[in-house]
Amino acid sequence: MAKQLILILGGARSGKSRLAEALAGRLGRRILYLATAEGHDPEMAARIARHRSRRPASWRTVEAPTAVGQALAREHGDADLVLLDCLTLLASNILMPLGDEPDEAEAAARLEREIDELLAAYEAGPASLIIVSNELGWGLVPPYPLGRVYRDLLGWAHQRLAARADRVYLMVAGIPVDLKKLQASLDDVG
Repeated sequence: MAKQLILILGGARSGKSRLAEALAGRLGRRILYLATAEGHDPEMAARIARHRSRRPASWRTVEAPTAVGQALAREHGDADLVLLDCLTLLASNILMPLGDEPDEAEAAARLEREIDELLAAYEAGPASLIIVSNELGWGLVPPYPLGRVYRDLLGWAHQRLAARADRVYLMVAGIPVDLKKLQASLDDVG
């Protein structure tokens, strides 16, 4: 199978990670899991533990809360599929050090640099890449600057990655909707 980039979007508890893990298991034999989460509190540590327990022991995990492109370039080894879970936390990890009222241009430049490095590492390597991220743009406009910048940057990142991706799925209530296929059928209509 040819190398491909797959983007999986959806709301909280929509089944994004489960779909990504199932696809990884079907499409790859040697899986590298890039984890961006950090267990700063007991609840997050428990979430991380649940995710770890679902993964096969044969999958290699690299924790990369930032610099995921560098981690991929350095750690890909013989992986034929890389699963990045998740872009949402990566963006948060980049944004949080900038404070409660981050400069949007600086935040955008940092996230863009992360995505540039990730895509460059993907293009240079042999492995397919699955990226998981939360769709945040359908809720209320956050009442504080950090939330607005975060939401806007993720929306931009999703557009960029979706344009580059071979496949894009939107998870809704545990059901994957193939957005590229839907786009193609709508393009045929007119």
